[in-house]
Amino acid sequence: MAVVAAPPTEAVRPDLEQVFRAAYPRVVAVAARVLGSPDEAQDVAQEVFLSFGRSSVPAREAMGWLSVAAAHTALNHLRSGRRRAAREVSAHPGAHVPDTADTVVVNEERRRVREALGRLPRKQAVALVLRHSGLSYAEVAAAIELSTGSVGTTVRRAEAALRKELNREASSD
Repeated sequence: MAVVAAPPTEAVRPDLEQVFRAAYPRVVAVAARVLGSPDEAQDVAQEVFLSFGRSSVPAREAMGWLSVAAAHTALNHLRSGRRRAAREVSAHPGAHVPDTADTVVVNEERRRVREALGRLPRKQAVALVLRHSGLSYAEVAAAIELSTGSVGTTVRRAEAALRKELNREASSD
């Protein structure tokens, strides 16, 4: 009996490999900037490229779309990870992984920044992550549909909001 493969339900973009090769390092860099973990950033990149592969985003807009998608997806992972971590702590309140003091301090500071970033308005968080991931003002503007002149203001507001979140958290400790 011959086995007949079912036709694919969704066509894959013909330019996917070319876009993937060009954009993968940036997508991983944006996600890593948010998550702080290369492994998690690669997982995010995989999700982003799967979505892109099924999309009809024009190739000329791919880099901006992928950068924004990486930031959004990473922020979503950050938020879901925070919820998961809270559940794990409540399930295992006495669990502690021994670590050096310096590593603990650095990891705690990174966690605080990521949590604060996750509480920012989405557009500000994305603008901040993209700009600090090396995108130019023009690239950030195109990616999140702002005028180039608004990017600096949006990034400065995001930085101020991030500082405020960090200070608010520090004063409540």
